Amino acid sequence: MTALKVSVVGVGPRGLSILQRISELAERLPAGRTLDVHLIDPGDGGQGAHPAGQPAHLLTNTVACQVTMFTDGAGPSFTEWAATAGYRDFGGVFLPSGDDAGDPLGEHAYLPRQMLGAYLSWVFDRAVRSLPSHVRVVHHRDRAVDIEAHGDGGFTIHLAKGYVVPSDYVFLATGHCERTPTAEDRAFEEFAHENADRNPWLVYCSNPYPVGRLGEVAPGSTVAVQGFGLTAHDVISELTVGRGGEFHGSGWDTAYRPSGREPRIQLFSRQCLPFSARGVNQKGITGQHQPRFFTREAVRALREQATLHRGDPRLDFAEEVLPLLLTEMGYAYRAAVEQRPLAPEEYEFTADDRRAVEEIVDPLGGRRFASQDEFTKFFVEHVVGDLEQAELGNRTSPVKAATDVIRDTRASLREAVEFAGLTPESHRTFSSTCVGAMNRVSFGPPRHRNHQLLALIRAGIVDLAGGPGSTVVLDRDEARFAVRTEYTGGTEIRHADALVIARLDAFHPERDRSPLIRNLLARGLVRPYANGTFQPGGIDVDEQGRPVTAAGGPLRGAWAVGYLVEGPRFYTHALPRHGLTSQFAVDADTSVRDMFADIRHRDDLVQEDNHAGTDRTSVSVP
Repeated sequence: MTALKVSVVGVGPRGLSILQRISELAERLPAGRTLDVHLIDPGDGGQGAHPAGQPAHLLTNTVACQVTMFTDGAGPSFTEWAATAGYRDFGGVFLPSGDDAGDPLGEHAYLPRQMLGAYLSWVFDRAVRSLPSHVRVVHHRDRAVDIEAHGDGGFTIHLAKGYVVPSDYVFLATGHCERTPTAEDRAFEEFAHENADRNPWLVYCSNPYPVGRLGEVAPGSTVAVQGFGLTAHDVISELTVGRGGEFHGSGWDTAYRPSGREPRIQLFSRQCLPFSARGVNQKGITGQHQPRFFTREAVRALREQATLHRGDPRLDFAEEVLPLLLTEMGYAYRAAVEQRPLAPEEYEFTADDRRAVEEIVDPLGGRRFASQDEFTKFFVEHVVGDLEQAELGNRTSPVKAATDVIRDTRASLREAVEFAGLTPESHRTFSSTCVGAMNRVSFGPPRHRNHQLLALIRAGIVDLAGGPGSTVVLDRDEARFAVRTEYTGGTEIRHADALVIARLDAFHPERDRSPLIRNLLARGLVRPYANGTFQPGGIDVDEQGRPVTAAGGPLRGAWAVGYLVEGPRFYTHALPRHGLTSQFAVDADTSVRDMFADIRHRDDLVQEDNHAGTDRTSVSVP
């Protein structure tokens, strides 16, 4: 038998999805062929950014019953696996139990990410065990640092410890990234280093993961945390519960009991708006809002009109696509207000509905504040009002019904945005303003996280460092970081000993610190994705997922999936949901099918050459 070699670089959830599809499609391998699958990842199989060893207080932000690695139902969901593994709920602490102690896992549970990591590794082990005998797996506990492509086909993958893996095919699934230090990063680092003798609490943390890095933040110091999203909630959790503090009660009765080892936490961001809490799920595991206005067909119709009238199929998001999305949100909002199904053909997007939806997306509405105290009052009232809506549920609450539209119409957003679907300038505006607003209102934390935030504010552990438009300055006289905000009543400044940047980096290949990406760019095997003059991030790929080289053609025998291609593609990070079409699963299926088609094509060419050689030989013999 002739062995083919395929390497999967990065074996988190995305690499795991590739392995699953290889297992499920292995019968497509031509007779007489075997396949050696080389998995390259220093961590446990399947876990990626969800290591099972991380603290239990870090949570997923999706209801666990909606998470699965088996979209066809051929295996358990995250919740089903956890229940089978014996996990029970002990007042918000989830532990395996051999008896009936604790409570069963609830339908609306947000489980720890360490449990998600264990689930992913269980799926990984199952996928390996399910491989047929002619497919073998080798797991290299190392990182890939370089890949050479050979002119006659095939690759050589260089690992950090010096080992070399020859491969016929390569899948790139390296997941999240970390930027090379910016000029601002270097300035903050130098400031902290140069002033350490004057303020030993000075710390600059450009990336809080793994959260053990936050151990440098001293108890009793003041830390400014830039960000309000899911990463910021992880930072807050690590600096409170991770320091021995405890939450008691639930909902509006949530209270915090400090350990005494916490720092004082001050939050700020560009807009200084909290991420909205997820509404109580009233849609079940597979329920979704079914779009009536913002459909893929409607987007295609817009593109046809643009081609007809402008000779260019690219769309302007604000002028052409956003009105469809806002109308869809208004429709869901009105149906929830009236608590009845509405006939789409009878619905009118009224001025009242528009105002309601626009206020959801932009609660600031251009308003200004006189002081930090005035803005803090607005902030707390906004969190309280949002939680009241979240408690009503994502069908009953008009606000949560409207924001869920954004989650449930991601296919329409992809139809509009992917592969240069927008004009370059519109794409730039969409990436810089719209994406952040959509994430803030529709992809926020579980409700209890915002209840905990209010409890921490009441306890004096958390406060705001600034308001909209706040900036960080270096106070060299005080040897401290300072957050400066301009209010109508004057400038206000809050000082901090530590500064933590609580946001994930967007992946821009030319600014990534990975030696693998740097070497792939230098070899011309990949190139940054560009929509005209705008580079949103990610590497360029074709619709089969094959990287586009610097020369402009697809790199044969290679595919990239996930966060690496967040640029030509959109919303690549969401884990699959049972019974629903998942782009996550579709991308894996498309690329693996393409590999098996290429294997068969190459074998067919060899057979044709052999037949031709036989014919030529028979003619030349007297």
